[in-house]
Amino acid sequence: MIQDTQKNTKVIAVAGKGGVGKTSLAAAMVKVLAARYPDRRILAIDADPAVGLATALGVEVHGTIDAIRKAVVATVEEGDTRSALELLAESEYRIYDAMTECDGFAFIAVGRPESAGCYCKINNYLKAVIQLLSDNFDYVVIDGEAGIEQINRRVMERVTHLLLVTDTSRKGTQVIQTIQQVAEELVMYEQVGAVVNRVLSEASVRLVDTGKIPVLSYIATDELLAETDLRGESVLGLPFDTALVRGAAEVLDKMGI
Repeated sequence: MIQDTQKNTKVIAVAGKGGVGKTSLAAAMVKVLAARYPDRRILAIDADPAVGLATALGVEVHGTIDAIRKAVVATVEEGDTRSALELLAESEYRIYDAMTECDGFAFIAVGRPESAGCYCKINNYLKAVIQLLSDNFDYVVIDGEAGIEQINRRVMERVTHLLLVTDTSRKGTQVIQTIQQVAEELVMYEQVGAVVNRVLSEASVRLVDTGKIPVLSYIATDELLAETDLRGESVLGLPFDTALVRGAAEVLDKMGI
């Protein structure tokens, strides 16, 4: 689907089955963007309840968007009769306050997902705040929750680039094809592409079927990344010539970013 947008912000949403390495890839893209564009504003949004992107980027989380939502809801429950615009302005202020400024990028975590049907209006205000926030950055990388629910809930409703990550398993490729099919109806985006991660051999590549989703990069299994994960270290410390970081750079190149 084609997104109608007036601002040239590039918003990259990363999605896929759990355990395929999407969070590490999202972190690697932040690393590459920060190195390529030191004068641009880059925002990393952790939309996974597990807050894995924070670990991958070495960021200490001080607050989440959902915590801010709950605080705003509490003021309404206490009888505050402020207008929707006033609530929106307060939410935006609190989000900026909770944002962590890092070397070359800013970071914010969404926190735990909203329960279905709970405080829908306030949640919509916060979605508007996130959109306003994105408009103040040149590049936004969103690490989505594993699976398809955030697409169904329209959490990532407006993006410019939808990046679907899989490994070489049949289950992984089925999940990204399902996400793409649902996103056709629910997400506004300009470009979609796939990454096949943790590739063990050329033979396995030949068996991978991503349907009509174009593959932007095949990324080999990386022992250095595995060691980094085990030690709980930041992906930012990986050399630029590792398979993951090279793959992230290739993805950005092919997306024209």
